[in-house]
Amino acid sequence: MSTLKVPDLVPPPEQDAKRLKEAFDGLSKFSFSFLGLGTDEKAVTWVLGQRTASQRQLIRQAYQRLYNESLIDNITSELSGDFKDAVIMLTLDPAERDAKMAKEALKKSKSGVKHLQVIVEISCSSSPYHLAAVRQAYCALFDCSIEEDITAVVSMPLRKVLLRLVSSFRYDKELLDIEAAASEANQLHEAIKAKQLDHDQVVHILATRNFFQLKATFERYEQMHGSPIDEDISSVGKGDLVSLMKMVILCIRCPERHFAEVIRTSIVGFGTDEAALNRAIITRAEVDMKLIKEVYPIMYKNTLEDDVIGDTSGDYQDFLLTLTGSKF
Repeated sequence: MSTLKVPDLVPPPEQDAKRLKEAFDGLSKFSFSFLGLGTDEKAVTWVLGQRTASQRQLIRQAYQRLYNESLIDNITSELSGDFKDAVIMLTLDPAERDAKMAKEALKKSKSGVKHLQVIVEISCSSSPYHLAAVRQAYCALFDCSIEEDITAVVSMPLRKVLLRLVSSFRYDKELLDIEAAASEANQLHEAIKAKQLDHDQVVHILATRNFFQLKATFERYEQMHGSPIDEDISSVGKGDLVSLMKMVILCIRCPERHFAEVIRTSIVGFGTDEAALNRAIITRAEVDMKLIKEVYPIMYKNTLEDDVIGDTSGDYQDFLLTLTGSKF
């Protein structure tokens, strides 16, 4: 479901590192700058935008080995603006990238539940192995655990939900218990009816069951009670807990719709939320971007590419379109 267009024959990482060095020095074959001066942004996109995460990490290592310089540092010094931010986000190791995004989100947590989206996404739309890697990277980068920071800055009851989500390690295979799905659908319904969205059993179910089991539970819920679980959560009222729980349900049940919504929200209205746009496209390019592109026009009547083109420009636009499979 990836939209990256990786060449059939991928050059050795040393060759890609050399191309990037030449691009920064304005000496690459893609450069159209006068006398080769200035950074060749198209070459940067051509190399990094067509490599997998593991291949990009090999390029980073080769770059450091060949030039005794950090590829991330050189990207920071040679590129600028939204294009620079997007290239850095893509080039970071995925666990390191998500740990840094989680840290920034927690710094802004007092501004509203929207900033906690990234933590829900990491917990509810990633593999358990990736979540474990993010937690490990967080400790290495910030000398504390993500759980400690959540406890320090997020108030109850959101704290209770997020702590269980980030601490979980779900079974990652397709294993279903239909009887358990029906039983737990009833338990969820009773808690929602009682307006106890942070009930211990609700949090336990959402934080521990494998994603296949939870999808079956949500389907059984609708069959048994006549309405989707997210609609019943909405009927509880407004507020941060309702918003957070709806986000959790959507990320588990249909992550492609969640990320389509993130992209759409980032570009509608006055100005663009480039951080959210980058996050959605870059983190999902190798996961389910094909599905996101399929549901996007169903939800919003426009293609994802048309909306990106309408709200971005230049090298930044080319880079995002490359990741969605619409360039090169």
